[in-house]
Amino acid sequence: MRVFRSFENLPIDARGAVVAIGNFDGLHLGHQTILGHARKMAAERNVPLAILTFEPHPRMIFRAGEPPFRLTSAQDRVAAAAELDIDLFYEVEFDRAFSALTAEEFIKRVLVDGLGARHVVVGWDFCFGKGRAGNVDTLRAMGEKNGFGVSAVDAVTHDNGIVYSSTAIRQALREGRPQDARILLGRPWEIGGIVIHGDARGRTIGFPTANVALGSHLRPKFGVYAVRLGLVAPDNAPTVECWIDGVANIGVRPSFGGDAEAGLEAHLFDFDRDIYGRAVRVRLIGFIRGEQKFDGLDALKAQIGRDVNTAREILAANPPVNPGI
Repeated sequence: MRVFRSFENLPIDARGAVVAIGNFDGLHLGHQTILGHARKMAAERNVPLAILTFEPHPRMIFRAGEPPFRLTSAQDRVAAAAELDIDLFYEVEFDRAFSALTAEEFIKRVLVDGLGARHVVVGWDFCFGKGRAGNVDTLRAMGEKNGFGVSAVDAVTHDNGIVYSSTAIRQALREGRPQDARILLGRPWEIGGIVIHGDARGRTIGFPTANVALGSHLRPKFGVYAVRLGLVAPDNAPTVECWIDGVANIGVRPSFGGDAEAGLEAHLFDFDRDIYGRAVRVRLIGFIRGEQKFDGLDALKAQIGRDVNTAREILAANPPVNPGI
């Protein structure tokens, strides 16, 4: 997959694609339905399949100061797209100047002059341009004038009636329901980051941990989870060297006075390699309990022991998904 950070001055062979447009936060099954339709259009026209997305997420510009909400970081979104066999990935810088483009300017400058789009695929509720004044009807009308087709994909609903959406996934994670998030994503939700040095308290009580900052990721319900940690290949490719079972706490560690920033601490089973500085992907497999404060280290150690046993049971009942990626 070829990645471009601008829509301007593209090489000829990076133009003329079928382009799926959206924020694609999480690249969940609803997004994948849009991409599946775009893939069919691209095959029929014998042209590349492309994603057009925006960075930072527009919500970070218009609703600055809100708590972190992203399901995937920019880097992880690119990696997820590469796993879906996308040919071209356009990541356009979203700032106040870009947001001021009218719907007509967006179509002319980005889709026509920049990408030379052959066909555009969006969700049914797609809005764009200054003040979100443009919609699917606007896009279709302008497409007819500028020589590209438009497809709008209806909302996709799971058997349980929940619409596949980033909003539903965020709600599930905030409520401690990673299994429901997994259903909507089509894979376990994961937190990507670098293993950093902590205060080594876990090691002193017999449970050493790999610490990962949450960064811009959404904060799921604080508590203890059964997890799988993947060691990303040294070249930062989407593939991982191995997946390791473990148990992780996400939160502020009230038993140790409470941290200013929430973090993730993963205790890995049957693993003792030094992985400081390594890129990892931590998948949440099951929620065990909420974060709580313990009266002393003995009570904490006893509970962690029980958490380890529970995590092993959850992981045994949930075999790895796509173990090679």
